[in-house]
Amino acid sequence: MVSSLHSLFDAIAKANNEQELRLAVTNTVGEHFRVERWGLYLCDDLSTAENVEVQKIPEVCLEGNPVGRYVVERHAPAHEELILAPGDWQDICPRHDHAHVMSGPIVCDGRLVGTLNLARAEGHPPFDANDLADLSALCLHLSAKLATLRAKPKTFNSPLVGRLTPRELEIAELVAQGLTNGEIGEKLFITQNSVKQALKRMFRKLGVSARAEMVAKLQDVIL
Repeated sequence: MVSSLHSLFDAIAKANNEQELRLAVTNTVGEHFRVERWGLYLCDDLSTAENVEVQKIPEVCLEGNPVGRYVVERHAPAHEELILAPGDWQDICPRHDHAHVMSGPIVCDGRLVGTLNLARAEGHPPFDANDLADLSALCLHLSAKLATLRAKPKTFNSPLVGRLTPRELEIAELVAQGLTNGEIGEKLFITQNSVKQALKRMFRKLGVSARAEMVAKLQDVIL
């Protein structure tokens, strides 16, 4: 299992963007931790990271969930048996596919910007100290790589680049390729509504009112 974790570290290190970073994790993490369900949540824009709350993080980090709250408040990984008495987790979450849960923080610039969430179904063993140590190491690698990706200097001199976040530039590039909001969401692992709201912000920043107008304005940047 150690070798698979090192393979995951290597895949994280080789990621060239956040999409590849997500894939590096989601393609391997389930097998390594022997989990049936997992999810990687990342805040799209660091400017909103200060407002991340438990209820905004999916899967195991729901409102009223002490595991998720522990991660959010302490920026440290946890599983239910670390912080709860035996049997308490089943009273909080009766879902058979979330009989055991573990969550770890993704941190950038001293702020929580996401979580990696894992769940095992009934009949499977609970997470233990080794699992927690592996998750802690994995979250360190993810946090460091995400910080590197988001700190990359802009590659264009256009003043328009400075108005948009890296994620917004990715969306603009996909719009220029003719993709729909749904197709963009699938490629970037975000919801269709998130794409729609991002486009509204981008339109305001660029002073445009249509996708074609935005693409034309950014043609020297994204084409």
